[in-house]
Amino acid sequence: MTRILVPSGALGLGWDQAALDRGITNRPDLIAIDGGSTDSGPSYLGRGVSKYARSSTRAEWAGLIDARARAGCPLVIGTAGTCGADSAVDWLVEITREILAERGESAKIAVLKSGQSPTRIAAALETGRIAPLSPAPEIDAGLIESCTNIVALAGAEQINAALETGADIVIAGRTTDTAIIAALPIARGVDAGVAWHAAKIGECGALCATNPQSGVLQLDFETDSCLITPLADDARATPHTVSAHMLYENSDPFRLYEPGGYLDVTHATYVQEAEGAVRIAGAHWVAGPYTVKLEGARVAGYQTVLMALLRDPRYVANAEAWAEDIVAKCTAKTLARTHAVEGDFSIEIRLIGKNATLGALETRTGDPVEIGALGIVTAKTQAIASEIGKLLNPYLLHHPLTRDEEQPTFAFPFSPAEIDRGPIYEFCLNHVLTLDDPMAAFTLEVIDA
Repeated sequence: MTRILVPSGALGLGWDQAALDRGITNRPDLIAIDGGSTDSGPSYLGRGVSKYARSSTRAEWAGLIDARARAGCPLVIGTAGTCGADSAVDWLVEITREILAERGESAKIAVLKSGQSPTRIAAALETGRIAPLSPAPEIDAGLIESCTNIVALAGAEQINAALETGADIVIAGRTTDTAIIAALPIARGVDAGVAWHAAKIGECGALCATNPQSGVLQLDFETDSCLITPLADDARATPHTVSAHMLYENSDPFRLYEPGGYLDVTHATYVQEAEGAVRIAGAHWVAGPYTVKLEGARVAGYQTVLMALLRDPRYVANAEAWAEDIVAKCTAKTLARTHAVEGDFSIEIRLIGKNATLGALETRTGDPVEIGALGIVTAKTQAIASEIGKLLNPYLLHHPLTRDEEQPTFAFPFSPAEIDRGPIYEFCLNHVLTLDDPMAAFTLEVIDA
């Protein structure tokens, strides 16, 4: 049997300490935790930084380094520093060194990096080794060169290469969420379908159970099945909660693509074996060409934002018309009074409390007491965005619905009203790279800390 302990869905989210202690007592073969994802948008990959506070990351990582020492097994983290860029990996390595020094301990650390140079990716595109994932558009060398960070998503093969070094701690760049769990069972002869299926279910810890915030999950792999057990006192796994997790962040509840193939759970079974534990079996792994997904982000412009608050019932009721008129007038003034031309900028007002999330797709209606008008100016340079923000300011403060009525005054929650956000980023790669050797796009270094 191979036992893997998953403390939480991501480093920085916390866990039930009593449940983690229980898991350590059960002597796992591996402790695996995810470090991040693309959930919070492209800025973190674009800048190569972590979403989570250093203080929180450090405190939880120190707890897991202690858990590793107590359990006597390797500790693996994937997608280090939220985005998995090389700079984020280095950041976590630095934190690890600090913690080990404070504990007076040494450890062998395998550092797996997934960063890709634009030159190398452009060459791969030229030789036909890059293909888009629908509905990604076609790309060219110019777009690739504009990326501030590109990462490839590592799979089980790369994680196992790191484990084979005998490392106590594996700090990996961007990986698939499942790879850090599936790797060791596959290396030990567990059926690949079972390994990937259980890894998908366990990727977010106890999210596949009742009391999903408790975090800690234990996965016990046999050759052709896996027992899934949440370890908090008030958390239970059921066939419903476990099977439902195939829908999480997955467009197809029966198929999951990973490096080197895909998982098919069409004929999988979910059996309540013990109180609060579910055994899964029957999933099938379909091998295919060895491809890894690429993610890239680049600067998409520069932004200035403003906020005004509307409470007058008439303006709240007519906020959409008011916002549309402001955008039209401020756009015209920008073109008339600055050097900006069409295509250099955009002005948007999102009505917080009305339709800021879904816009025209909103179907729910109501009568809000107040509406926040969030002005968003995006331009090719910060100077242009800042200038247009100042042009937008008086409109948000005083713009009337009609020409003949008294001039209104709305509320700015802060002063100055304009906030320069600096560069904003966009994802621009949703493609796969074909590899002859799984390690060809990755680097592995072993350090003694």
